[in-house]
Amino acid sequence: MIDTAWEPIETAGVDELHALQLERLRWSLQHAYDNVDFYRTSFDNHGVHPSEVTSLADLSKFPFTAKADLRDNYPFGMFAVPRDQIVRIHASSGTTGKPTVVGYTQGDIDMWATLVARSIFAAGGRPGDICHIAYGYGLFTGGLGAHYGAERLGCTVIPVSGGQTEKQVQLIQDFKPRIIMVTPSYCLNLADEFERQGLDPRASSLEIGIFGAEPWTNAMRSEIESRLGIDAVDLYGLSEVIGPGVAQECLETKDGPTIWEDHFFPEIVNPVTGEVLPDGEEGELVFTSLTKEAFPVIRYRTRDLTTLLPGTARTMRRMKKITGRSDDMLIIRGVNVFPTQIEEQVLKIEALAPHYQIEVTRDNNLDVVKVLVEITPEARDLCEDSRTQIAQRLRHHIKSLVGVSTIIDVGDVGAIPRSQGKAQRVIDRRG
Repeated sequence: MIDTAWEPIETAGVDELHALQLERLRWSLQHAYDNVDFYRTSFDNHGVHPSEVTSLADLSKFPFTAKADLRDNYPFGMFAVPRDQIVRIHASSGTTGKPTVVGYTQGDIDMWATLVARSIFAAGGRPGDICHIAYGYGLFTGGLGAHYGAERLGCTVIPVSGGQTEKQVQLIQDFKPRIIMVTPSYCLNLADEFERQGLDPRASSLEIGIFGAEPWTNAMRSEIESRLGIDAVDLYGLSEVIGPGVAQECLETKDGPTIWEDHFFPEIVNPVTGEVLPDGEEGELVFTSLTKEAFPVIRYRTRDLTTLLPGTARTMRRMKKITGRSDDMLIIRGVNVFPTQIEEQVLKIEALAPHYQIEVTRDNNLDVVKVLVEITPEARDLCEDSRTQIAQRLRHHIKSLVGVSTIIDVGDVGAIPRSQGKAQRVIDRRG
C-alpha cells in the first residue's frame, strides 16, 4: 500500500486504467446479456451486442436502464446469478412505488467492502481508527456498506445506526471516535444536541466526517466544519449501483468525489435527449457497473445532476458535488428550483440555523412557496422587527439569485422537524 492511496490502481496511468475498463466493460455487458432476460431483450431490440464493443465509446450505443425497469422486474428479475448464490439483499424504501431490490454475491460484498475501505482511506481514515457509523442499518445500504468497509480498512466500528441522538452524543464522548459516517443533516442534529447538553462539539474527538445519502452544498460543508471542528468530505453512492463507495472525495483536495472508475464507468448525458456530453458539461450522471456479479447495471440513469472533471488526487475522474437531482427539481411558475439553491441562501444569513423546509401549495392556479427556517440559539432573543428584517433579506436573496418569490417563516430554535436520517426538505401539497 502506498502512502496516498489504498490500492495501486488509484494512481495507475490513464492507459492502464482504460485498458482495464475496456476488459471489464466487455465482460459486464456479456454477463448481463447472457444472464438477465431484460438486458438480452433490450440489447436485441436496439440492435447491439456485447461482442461488438471495441472501445469505451461503444458503450453509448447501448440502451439506458431506468429505475422503472428495476421496479418492473421486481423482485428478482434483474439478478444475473441463481438465487442461491445471493448472500444478501438490499432494497430502497419504495415510498413512490415498489422498492428497487439489489442482490449481492459474496464476491460483490467483498468488492464493496474494499471500495468503502478505499473511500475511508481517501477521506483520511486509517487502520486502527474508531469509526462511529450513524447511517441507518437494514435494507438501506448506508449502514452495512459503511460498516463492512470500515472493518475491511481495519477500523474499530461503533454500529450506532440512526436515532437516539442523546445516546449518540454520549457514545461519542465516551468512546472517542475519530471518524463519523452519517448524513450531513443528521450531523447537524448531533451538533445541536452537543450544545443542548452544554458541550462544545468542537472539543469532541471527531476529526473526520464522511457524509452522504443526500445532496449537500459547500456552504453546508463550511457550517459543519465550523461547528464541529472536523474535515467534512463527500461520500457518493446509490443502492442500484452498489451503495456507498461509488465515489469519494479525497481529504487532500476536497474538490469533488473521485469516481472509482475501475468498477463503475460514468457518463454524463443530456437529461432530455440522452445525448452523451463531453467532460466539463453538466448533465445527468449515468453508471455502468464493470465488476458486479449478482446485479449488473448497464447505463443506469441516476437522475443526479453533475459534471465530470479531470482527476487530481487520483488518476480517476472526479465529479462535481451532487447538489440536485432531476427528479427533486421543483418547477415553480416556470422556474426550475432545486432545494440546495434555497439552502445556499439560508446559510448566508448568520442568524439562521442550517435547517429548513420548503412547502409548495397552489392558490387560484398560482404556485405559492413558503420557506420555513429557524433562528440559531445565539439569536434566540432577537426581537420581532429583527426577525422580520431577516425574513426580508432571505426573501430578497432567493428572488434575486433563484428567481422565485417566497413567503419566509422564521421560527424559534427547533421549529424545523429533525430527521433521523435523510432530511425531508420539500413538502409539495399541489396534488
